[in-house]
Amino acid sequence: MNTVSLVLNRKNFSPVTITSDTTVLDALRIMAEKNIGSLVVMDDEDYKGIVTERDYSRKVILKGKNSTDTRVADIMSTDLPRVSPSDKIEYCMELMSNNNIRYLPVFENNRLTGIISMSDVVKETILAQKETINQLQNYIHS
Repeated sequence: MNTVSLVLNRKNFSPVTITSDTTVLDALRIMAEKNIGSLVVMDDEDYKGIVTERDYSRKVILKGKNSTDTRVADIMSTDLPRVSPSDKIEYCMELMSNNNIRYLPVFENNRLTGIISMSDVVKETILAQKETINQLQNYIHS
């Protein structure tokens, strides 16, 4: 199975970042503009966490908070497991499933290098399966 590094190379873009004092409403606007479901929270070069649409729905809407007054620091996920570029996609899928999460920050030498989503992991798994099927078909027909 392929590695996180391969997924990040295929995505070919850096995660969108905001600061911890960004309002939830501004964060939602950025997610809508970029058509993404999460933002990485960074203060200067310091990783703080990830804020997701799920964080918004569970920690703002369901708790009756106001999106214009609430800061992402109050709702972001800070305890997500970290992965490295050399980790296998199977390991990421296991982490995501066991922790019921949809995003994993990717670190190399304590520096954030990307973020992968459950969608990325599923796409990579499907690609790997297609590749295996093609190899088997070539073997059978040769």
